[in-house]
Amino acid sequence: MKIVRISAFGLTLPLRRPYELQGGRLRFEELDSTLVRLDTDEGVSGWGEGCPWGSTYLPAFPRGVRAGIEELAPALLGQDPRRTDVVNSVMDKALPGHPYVKSAIDIACWDVLGKSTGLPVCDLLGGRRPGDVTIQSSIPSTDPTEMLRTIESYHARGYTIHSAKVGSDVAADIERIEYLAEHIPVGSSLTIDANRAWMPDQAIRVMRATEAVDAYFEQPCATYDGSLQVRRATRQPILLDEIIHTYADLLRAHRDRACEGIGLKPNRVGGLTKARLFRDFCVQTGMRLNIEDTGGTALADTAAVHLAQATPARYQRGTWFCHEMITVDPIIGGARNLGGVTRAPDIPGLGAEPDPEALGDPVLVVGG
Repeated sequence: MKIVRISAFGLTLPLRRPYELQGGRLRFEELDSTLVRLDTDEGVSGWGEGCPWGSTYLPAFPRGVRAGIEELAPALLGQDPRRTDVVNSVMDKALPGHPYVKSAIDIACWDVLGKSTGLPVCDLLGGRRPGDVTIQSSIPSTDPTEMLRTIESYHARGYTIHSAKVGSDVAADIERIEYLAEHIPVGSSLTIDANRAWMPDQAIRVMRATEAVDAYFEQPCATYDGSLQVRRATRQPILLDEIIHTYADLLRAHRDRACEGIGLKPNRVGGLTKARLFRDFCVQTGMRLNIEDTGGTALADTAAVHLAQATPARYQRGTWFCHEMITVDPIIGGARNLGGVTRAPDIPGLGAEPDPEALGDPVLVVGG
């Protein structure tokens, strides 16, 4: 089997409401996603998606995905998409770095592999584990009462894990955290996510002031050294997210005991092939995982759910559904909210494909 054509489609994904991070410093109203189709000489096609959270969240930007795919595509024509490690080696040689560019291609390769073997992708990532995958909400940074109303609306749909965004200033964040902890629905679990907004001294002050709150604290500082300083000065469990890009980053965090878990986003680390390595290391060393993606439609969400479904439940904290936050749904099938939990589709491949009528014409086609 060989790749004969690579096509890329651009989609604008309006958010249902403006979304603020870092205490309002970052604001987003829509996302720009790239969907990729790989066509093979045996008539099997695979789909993947790359969707940075705008251009200000991480060192990635939407038009860079499409430019990078155009750069990579000639080297991929003629490759067997089922040989995912080989495909990744080819991409890394043709374009060092830029994992967010490669993720959509890699995920499309796994979709082809699943369809060609008759297996869901989760079975190829270690095997479907029993039970459901828990979905967590994502609560934008506003005043505490508005954040609580948003949590309650998610709770009414079955959500039990809530990721509250903070990062404005010490006093306001302490107020948010204490208010939410006091009023959160019974049976719910809370994550306090600063998205790198705090300086080390701010993070230490907030976490020490709210030490009695039962919560995970996610990505307190912008740098690894700053986050490590916070880890050594506080007691609550910490999750690292935006600063874990490479396998070496993960090894360093484990060696330094910098965190108790990570946010694992396939789009950030280069796709499912590399995300699987992160997952396996965390399982072997006892680190918690939020397995979810950076953004996008139900296609990107479904790819992450397949990896989560193949991960032992005790290591998972939750996944997140970006597609529930956008106003359009161009995907047929896929993993969906089943009352606060979800499952990977049980059909070959990802079990999610774009509606052709929603895509329009490709912005890029390489190959015959």
